[in-house]
Amino acid sequence: MWTRAGTLLVVAVVAGFAGVVTAHAQRGGSRPQSQSYTGNVPYDGRFVFVRLSYPWFGRGGARWAHDYPRGEEHFLKIWSEISCAPSHTDASSIISLSDPELFKFPVAYMAEPGYWSMSDAEAKNLRDYLAKGGFLILDDFRNQEWGNFELMMTKALPDGRWVDLDIKSPIFHSFFEITSLDVVPQAYDAGRPMFRGWYQDNDPNKRLMVVAAYNTDMSEFWEWSDTGYAAIDVTNEAYKIGINLFMYGLTH
Repeated sequence: MWTRAGTLLVVAVVAGFAGVVTAHAQRGGSRPQSQSYTGNVPYDGRFVFVRLSYPWFGRGGARWAHDYPRGEEHFLKIWSEISCAPSHTDASSIISLSDPELFKFPVAYMAEPGYWSMSDAEAKNLRDYLAKGGFLILDDFRNQEWGNFELMMTKALPDGRWVDLDIKSPIFHSFFEITSLDVVPQAYDAGRPMFRGWYQDNDPNKRLMVVAAYNTDMSEFWEWSDTGYAAIDVTNEAYKIGINLFMYGLTH
């Protein structure tokens, strides 16, 4: 549980980003169209926030770049305050599923997977990544977007089945003690937030390989946490759940 000091952590830590020139300027805006970025963090064994990209041909910038780069910048600032894990906390990486560099990193994050598309070769790479111990976190999708997302996942794991995760799942106790899963609602998402998992061999007693944060948008809270967009207590819960997901992926 966070103490009162922890309750104020989001404001105190993230406020320091105001007015700072970051990778946002260096990488050409908030929604880059490119795939793997040539300025990614070189692998050196330390934790890196890896954002997965996918082909996008629509308007308004790439969907996978939603909340980039402020979401991970703010998240990494919080991560550095509460984690002793050797980490790159001043930069993140954009990696496509076709990039062999992905296999160097144990945890990967994707935003807006409801618009995701991938080739058969990328599906194989994702299947191999998960089989080799990789952990995938998916965030920010809702309603009819589940259908396309599930189609993409079954390309990688045709026999996989989704399991609804409840508050008893170890992932919600991997660092912080999460007591409710209804704590990260967004006004634009109808219904309650849901967390679904995909286990190795469809066996809940084996390793959890994928977790989908459905009908919510955790990174939206991270992105705007220095602006008063949402109440501090709700924003803190979004950070706490996010920290738990990444921490679980690193330790399992």
